[in-house]
Amino acid sequence: MDGPVVVGVDGSPSSLAAVEVAAREAGLHGVGLRLVHAFGWPAAHIPHGGRPWEPSGAGLRELVDGTLAKAERRAHETAPGIEIMREIVVGEPVTVLEIESRTASLAVVGSRGHSRFGALLLGSTAGHLAAHAACPVLVVRGRPDPAGPVLLAVDGSPAARGAVEFAFARASLHGTDLVALHAWSTRTERAYDSPADPPFVTYDEERLRDEEERVLAEALGGLRDLYPDVAVDRRLARGRVRHTLIEASATARLVVVGARGRGGFAGLLLGSVSQALLHHAHCPVAVVRSGAE
Repeated sequence: MDGPVVVGVDGSPSSLAAVEVAAREAGLHGVGLRLVHAFGWPAAHIPHGGRPWEPSGAGLRELVDGTLAKAERRAHETAPGIEIMREIVVGEPVTVLEIESRTASLAVVGSRGHSRFGALLLGSTAGHLAAHAACPVLVVRGRPDPAGPVLLAVDGSPAARGAVEFAFARASLHGTDLVALHAWSTRTERAYDSPADPPFVTYDEERLRDEEERVLAEALGGLRDLYPDVAVDRRLARGRVRHTLIEASATARLVVVGARGRGGFAGLLLGSVSQALLHHAHCPVAVVRSGAE
């Protein structure tokens, strides 16, 4: 990691929790922390006498500075000694953070933001950022101070290789185990040898399980030797992928997933599994796009 850790700040409790996580990440990697507040008024709600491109003209500069100052104090308390930069940027939060991600090693955001001032994660913003950011995105959510192993969602797709590498690096950095979980079912495309509808096709369950074992082993290939300090627990689970991963996240410190894995449509940059984890995981979620690791 060479670039700074970027964290979106809006003054909400969720964003302050994100600041703490981002500060710890910056301290562990020896890089700077960049606190970014995206400021943008909807065109129909510009205060009287204010200009949308100048926060101070609307009498809000002090409020924004206070928000960033509070975040900076929290960051210093969490990781004393790290270099902290503060930035107020005019623009839609998701656009601002997407641009910031181009020079960052990691982008961190909270799971909820304020509904009207500097909102960072409302509606589909988290999914949009995870799908388009140029670096891995860490969404802080779930139970406070999560402990346990790093949980890696394995799907065997080439696009998920970056997520696998990211998960190994995180487990090594935090001195914890890695659980590599690959969920499968008889509805997977690997179960069938013809294009007929699944209900009318027979499959060999033993052969299918062997194939899924191979997918799991190949996904981890090479990295176990590169990270000999990381104990890997390989788990093959039969069941619904989203439900299985969400359930497993209850005992994990972090879930790592690719942005779009096997079975995803080319036009969709964020898969349904990634989206489900962003909304329902019991711990923070890191989404790593191919080429963003």
